[in-house]
Amino acid sequence: MPALLRQLSGLGGCTRPIRLDGHRTEHHVDRRTGEIGRVLHHLDSADLPAGHLLVRCNNRRVTRCPACAETYRRDTFHLITAGLRGGKGVPERVATHPRVFATFTAPGFGPVHNRPKGPGGTVRPCRCGARHDQDDALLGTPLDPDRYDYEAAVLWNAHAGPLWRRFSVYLRREIAKRAGLTQRALRHHARLSFAKVAEYQKRGAVHFHAVIRLDGPDGGDTPPPAWATVALLDDAIRAAASKAKVAGPVIDGRARTFAFGEQLDVRPIRGPELDHGTELTERAVAAYIAKYATKGAETATGALDRPLRFIAELAQLDITEHACRLIRTAWSLGARKDLEHLRLRAWAHMLGFRGHFSTKSRRYSTTLGALRDTRAAWRRAQANASTTGPDQDDDTTLVLAHWAYAGAGLTPAEEWLAATITPASGTEGEPTHG
Repeated sequence: MPALLRQLSGLGGCTRPIRLDGHRTEHHVDRRTGEIGRVLHHLDSADLPAGHLLVRCNNRRVTRCPACAETYRRDTFHLITAGLRGGKGVPERVATHPRVFATFTAPGFGPVHNRPKGPGGTVRPCRCGARHDQDDALLGTPLDPDRYDYEAAVLWNAHAGPLWRRFSVYLRREIAKRAGLTQRALRHHARLSFAKVAEYQKRGAVHFHAVIRLDGPDGGDTPPPAWATVALLDDAIRAAASKAKVAGPVIDGRARTFAFGEQLDVRPIRGPELDHGTELTERAVAAYIAKYATKGAETATGALDRPLRFIAELAQLDITEHACRLIRTAWSLGARKDLEHLRLRAWAHMLGFRGHFSTKSRRYSTTLGALRDTRAAWRRAQANASTTGPDQDDDTTLVLAHWAYAGAGLTPAEEWLAATITPASGTEGEPTHG
């Protein structure tokens, strides 16, 4: 029992670990002669208390595994923060570069229940005549479902990723135009960096939150030119967002074109308040973006957090009628030959959206992979600290391992035991390797 508790505690609270069968052997190798010597350590899954090697699932969705999602959220927080004020290999001078926090919304597909705000933040009546509570299940649902454009809503989600890419192209054009440069010449004077996250509104439409930064030609390592200001970046973003468009499919003789909605919010970081009285600081922006990196359609609309195999599964699921209609629409459109490239059936549970929830440009900051590697290296160093010998400079190890997938999740007894273990909690400011 104590050994099983130790194995489960090593999962850090993961509720659906991957079970592996196999073995791992470490051999001592003399670095000078290359001779393979004694076995330093041998691990066989059959000898472990659980009968398998248990590995964290690393699922980013908070509805699937809260513990792994929390690790992903903290890593995202550190990634965003590094691009705003330096650290993790990013110079601190980036804090002086032009930076804005922008929100790009989806267009309208029909009137929905909402909470319009009046002067002083007072809540005005909805079009239905009621003043909805903030947690009202009607929020985001159509006033008239039969007249709501469900096809456009699903196809918007499917084209949101390509629209962002088109916007980033236009943004570079607009910056070059305002600087009096050609697009080719711009790369020798300035570089655009960004990090963004996708969020579902209650109506099930994706919109984007993005940190956009203007650097020198070598990214954050060089200062931006004198003409690169927050005002210029703000103006260029608004112009690019109004021009960016993506051609959609022609369905029943109707051609569709997708663009961002009219509501575009661009704010300089350390400017006006972000949300509910929160000051727009680097930390607040990073926490705001990281929060949505672990959420999907299921947190906004009550939809699913895993793919469907058959549309008949919907009848057995407790989801809202609005989410159900969005999923059925995606499933129906996914049967069309001319829409095969959108893979709408595979992404019906995501209401058609098939992009990454959090993305960044290459030079914005560090990567999630680098943060994971640093954490893994720190843990290996802690594990090996007690076995380090005086002749370590002349020695190395050869690792031979073979693992095979044996399932996922915990047995009922393991679940009961895991529930008695409280993983260490922390804040966004904790060291990533802790």
